[in-house]
Amino acid sequence: MEAFPQPAGPRPLLHGLSELERNLVLEQGRRRVLYRGATLFTQEAPNDGIWLIETGRIRVFYAAPTGREITLAYWYPGNFVGGPEVFGTGTHSWSGMAASNSTVLHLPGAALRQLVTKIPALAFGIIDGLTFKGRCYSALAQMLGTRSITDRLAFLLMHLSGLYGVEEEGGILIAADFTHADLAHMVGATRQWVTISLKRLTEQGIVSTRRSQILIQRPDVLARMPGVRKDA
Repeated sequence: MEAFPQPAGPRPLLHGLSELERNLVLEQGRRRVLYRGATLFTQEAPNDGIWLIETGRIRVFYAAPTGREITLAYWYPGNFVGGPEVFGTGTHSWSGMAASNSTVLHLPGAALRQLVTKIPALAFGIIDGLTFKGRCYSALAQMLGTRSITDRLAFLLMHLSGLYGVEEEGGILIAADFTHADLAHMVGATRQWVTISLKRLTEQGIVSTRRSQILIQRPDVLARMPGVRKDA
């Protein structure tokens, strides 16, 4: 499994498990390889457990009847997707697809229910994961419901720096790869608009970009932008 790349994000699902416990979990799973763009699950389809991401990146999103999509989050190795009905009841509330070539391990709901009764560390991992997801989705709802598009981008950058930020010389690096298209999906804008806005922030010395990573050079300035200070 790839090293977990999100220093300030949720802990890996299998963190804290003994080797024996990890083997018990892995024995119940079925591995699946996904190429970039492949669908993992779709909203309103029956749910049956969760998928543990071993490699790659999974995008979780909501698709409106109009065809418009809003990205809820991108999840990395060590994370799981498929909740909140982790034990395999109900239907999916959103869809998931591979944002890059990925390997996932499917843990059926019935098997997962038995495992958490035997492995407390796994139960804590699921609770921690669901708590983190709740924070992400709550922030997204607040952002989309109360801010202009410009304010959304500022809020999103501060939110991502809080989740995945790593302090280094020159500022705070968002230690997860997000393309301009990724950011556009999360703020409900076009990729071109995000590119232009990031260029403006770069010219002002507030941020700088490194391929698909963003360094926030002036978090103090970003935090003072309208609609950011109270919630970021």
